[in-house]
Amino acid sequence: MTAEKFFTSKLGIIAAAMFATFLWGSAFPAIKLSYTALDIGASDYDKQLLFAGYRFLLAGLMIFIFFTLFKQSLKLRRATIVPLVQLGFMQTFLQYLLFYFGLSYSTGMQGAVIAGTASFFQILFAHFLYADDSLSLRKWLGIALGFGGVLMVNLPKAGADFQFGIGELLLLLAMMASAYGNIMARERAATMDVSYLTAYQMLFGSIGLIVVGGVSAGFFPFTFNLYTVGLIAYLAFLSAAGFILWNNVMKYNKVGKVSMYLFLVPVFGVMLSAVFLDEVMHYTILLGLTLVVLGIIIVNRQKPSNKDNNKKLQSSA
Repeated sequence: MTAEKFFTSKLGIIAAAMFATFLWGSAFPAIKLSYTALDIGASDYDKQLLFAGYRFLLAGLMIFIFFTLFKQSLKLRRATIVPLVQLGFMQTFLQYLLFYFGLSYSTGMQGAVIAGTASFFQILFAHFLYADDSLSLRKWLGIALGFGGVLMVNLPKAGADFQFGIGELLLLLAMMASAYGNIMARERAATMDVSYLTAYQMLFGSIGLIVVGGVSAGFFPFTFNLYTVGLIAYLAFLSAAGFILWNNVMKYNKVGKVSMYLFLVPVFGVMLSAVFLDEVMHYTILLGLTLVVLGIIIVNRQKPSNKDNNKKLQSSA
């Protein structure tokens, strides 16, 4: 089976999208645990950027090593440098500059919940950018249910003490950058192999993060041990694997068809934060998950074509 056939099949889309969103959801507790283990405080902006830079540099190198072992060339082509730098700025540098700053002021659950808005922004951007990816009433209903699921997941935190502060605002901006970066990646994947595109955009983006963070914090301020090395290695792996899977799904499908799956990121993120960060998990998590699944089904439900209707009529004759 070719990559195109797999990533356009129902099973391929569901499997790739769910695994990618699970990996991204697990990033929330992993980052919070890394901050604690490496003594990175909420105001240590330079160390946050440097740590993010290490992560994506390692992720890019992982992709290079993996495809080199399979004898696939990822040699940089001059004509692709500018579009790759642009993508690296949006999808790695800007998104994670905002994301890491925002998460340092937020809980893992709150960050995961806000991550669900990336799906909304991606579908909205696609509506204005692509004539064949318009928003129908059915999609609006699916979005409403999915977004309602995200809000439902947040209900345990949405009491009198809930505040939408600087951390939440930065995370929201990060999700906007993520959504637009995904669309940029989709357009560039039309002329570049996804592994090539993903590896270089991570490398270019990580260099920016390392330079900006390292100038202030120094380039080696952390004391790593087996535990923290394991955390950053896992974060790098989830980025490499997650982006390759998601960029392939985006390459072969309409944005609106797959964007709803991004609502699974907050569901996985909240669940894993509850397990690994001991954050409070409420029964509304299950209700939220149900709404998200219903939203996915509604958005991806295809209307039967005239050809299909004719077949049904012929079979019943």
